[in-house]
Amino acid sequence: MLFALLWETTARLARDLDLEMEARGAVPLAWFEVMLRLEEAEEGHLRMTEVADAIVHSSGGTTRLVDRLEEAGLVARQLCPSDRRAIHVALTDAGRERLAQSKVVHIEILDSRLAQRLDAAQRAQLLQLLGTLNAS
Repeated sequence: MLFALLWETTARLARDLDLEMEARGAVPLAWFEVMLRLEEAEEGHLRMTEVADAIVHSSGGTTRLVDRLEEAGLVARQLCPSDRRAIHVALTDAGRERLAQSKVVHIEILDSRLAQRLDAAQRAQLLQLLGTLNAS
């Protein structure tokens, strides 16, 4: 029952967040997740396998997702200077700008759909519990 409720809550929140983000002109949620991971990357880029691991997605699905982001001019693929077989993905200037705009929308939606429904203690407890479940 716990897993079913967690799954349903996550799926419903992700669906609603995605729909509202797109309705408000932000990037789709799947794009947002990739772009956010790229922004947070220490070196400003990630290998394709690192992107797939970060977003918990298959390599084929990640490739298609990055293809769409690249077609939109939000990310660029770069050859890895130390490994000719590896490809790095990095945000473009347009991608950084679009991500910044989308973050504002993302935060507003999460505030109304999540933060306002839980008090500070509940948010802290949920954060701790989800961190425990997500630990490797």
